Amino acid sequence: MGETNQNANKKMKWALLLPNALFLTIGACGGPMVMRLYFIHGGNRVWLSSWLETGGWPINFIPLLVTYFLRRRKEGPAAKLYFMRRPVFVAATVIGILTGLDNYLYAYGIARLPVSTSSLVLASQLAFTAVFAFLLVQQKFTPYSINAIALLTIGAGVLALHTSSDRPEGESSKKYFMGFFMTVAAAVLYGFILPLVEMTYKKATQALTYTLVLEIQVVMCFFATVFCTIGMAINKDFEAIPREAREFGLGETTYYVVLVCSGLVWQSFFLGSIGIIFAGSSLLCAIIIAVLLPMTEILAIIFYKEKFTAEKGVSLVLSLWGFVSYFYGELKHSKEKSETQTPETEMAVDISVTTPS
Repeated sequence: MGETNQNANKKMKWALLLPNALFLTIGACGGPMVMRLYFIHGGNRVWLSSWLETGGWPINFIPLLVTYFLRRRKEGPAAKLYFMRRPVFVAATVIGILTGLDNYLYAYGIARLPVSTSSLVLASQLAFTAVFAFLLVQQKFTPYSINAIALLTIGAGVLALHTSSDRPEGESSKKYFMGFFMTVAAAVLYGFILPLVEMTYKKATQALTYTLVLEIQVVMCFFATVFCTIGMAINKDFEAIPREAREFGLGETTYYVVLVCSGLVWQSFFLGSIGIIFAGSSLLCAIIIAVLLPMTEILAIIFYKEKFTAEKGVSLVLSLWGFVSYFYGELKHSKEKSETQTPETEMAVDISVTTPS
């Protein structure tokens, strides 16, 4: 019975991990590409770009309404409209405001840096996630995970050595380095946000379901969007949108298509992130993001003709090496754990679960 429950939980975990990993892949690779497309062809509103990162939050009402009507069909009028309680709501609100600030830092970096450079700089996020995961949720590390974190972080740091050769034409050194350091700041902050989400899950004084996770996503993204809306209003971005659309290099209609696609793709990123934290951990989420960054770099080189410098090559190799190291360690750990699980210990677990208290 214990083994059956364990297998069922493992299958459920994979059932949640795989689609959320797909959402994260779409967002992590597509989000920077669409955002950079906006800046390349004449867009220059950083607050608008940061707003779009979470502005697609209403789309989450679709699965929430579907699950509500399914509950109502089964439970009748007694079915709850929502599950979130006040402590989780407050935590999600705080995380949402921090996410809004992180959106701005990231959008500023994308506006100044090539996608390939900003993507690899963001690989440093993994190291910050590891530190905060250790402090906030007592994340345990293996020699392989430590090696992966070190390699991915060094890979990102290599880019700082010869950044001037990658500066976009016509951009000053001051703006370029501001973009570089704002991207690093975004990596630090998001490295804090991921374990904070995991800690919210663990500290929640209520049953943690995927429906509740979607509710947390709505609250987080709503308050992040409110934060960026205030920035847009102060910067007068709303008045500038029609003019910017008329002057957009790919045409006015394409301008609005780019904005809508940006909102949808970024929402896929956030949905995948919180889903992976729910089914796995914040460190696993950060590892997957770090692995996807070199893929984004390659896409930028293909579609935007960005330079593939020696520093980017070294950084790419180190990132892939870190990825292999982490997952090799995880596979080895899982194998050793399964070998040490004897029939006697399985029976003991089964008895401890079924014996009345």
